[in-house]
Amino acid sequence: MKISSLLLLVSVLLGFVLVASAANFNQDIDVTWGDGRGKILENGQLLTLSLDKFSGSGFQSRNEYLFGKIDMKLKLVPGNSAGTVTTYYLRSQGSTWDEIDFEFLGNLSGEPYTVHTNVYCGGKGDREQQFHLWFDPTKDFHTYSLLWNPQRIIFSIDGTPIREFKNLESIGVPFPKSQPMRAYSSLWNADDWATRGGLIKTDWSKAPFTASYRSYKADACVWSSGKSTCSSTSPSRNSWLSQELDISSQQRLKWVREKYMIYNYCADTKRFPQGLPKECTVR
Repeated sequence: MKISSLLLLVSVLLGFVLVASAANFNQDIDVTWGDGRGKILENGQLLTLSLDKFSGSGFQSRNEYLFGKIDMKLKLVPGNSAGTVTTYYLRSQGSTWDEIDFEFLGNLSGEPYTVHTNVYCGGKGDREQQFHLWFDPTKDFHTYSLLWNPQRIIFSIDGTPIREFKNLESIGVPFPKSQPMRAYSSLWNADDWATRGGLIKTDWSKAPFTASYRSYKADACVWSSGKSTCSSTSPSRNSWLSQELDISSQQRLKWVREKYMIYNYCADTKRFPQGLPKECTVR
């Protein structure tokens, strides 16, 4: 029996499953659209999505999760990527879906990517925050992480948090906690809005545009047959279920937001003339 299979068996016998996907896209991921533009290479260790004038491409995780820490190493489209959008997100099904978004808005060569984040609950989002990056995301792979537990959602890049969305149901703010979500990614053309509000269009002479992925890892509670594989009696074995930002992480979060945030819905008083959303008033 393989070590990974033995660990899985032991986990089941203990009453929980801590999914630690071993970065094999052949086992964990289905390429769902793109007519061959999404490719799994290197015996499942590398995945690429491509976009040309006719179509983009995308994939989804085979498992659904109800809470977890999902990591992906991603190298974004290099050069002139204006008009393109690369997404990496969690989403549930149905018309009142929940969703946790990373979206990477393309740029003219030499200008910074815009990282767009959002949180949907019950089909309603409008919680956008945007950032520039402190590195070139096209030169090498960087780890983009979504931590989702019952208390908070934390967006991180290479271990540095850039955004925290807390569970504030106590003051009437919806929080995604009951709908299982899959991990998704896509590369598509959005030149009607993505780069400078649609002023800069996609240069199709540069196509195909390609984004690359490695090291998908889901430490998560798998949702199957209407039940979670995580046991409520053993939360200590899933430390991310109660994880929060320590003092060092809070300092790094503050550094990112002071230096690299370029839009925050909680500061957009013109957009909310009747008053900012409730979560924006809590410190």
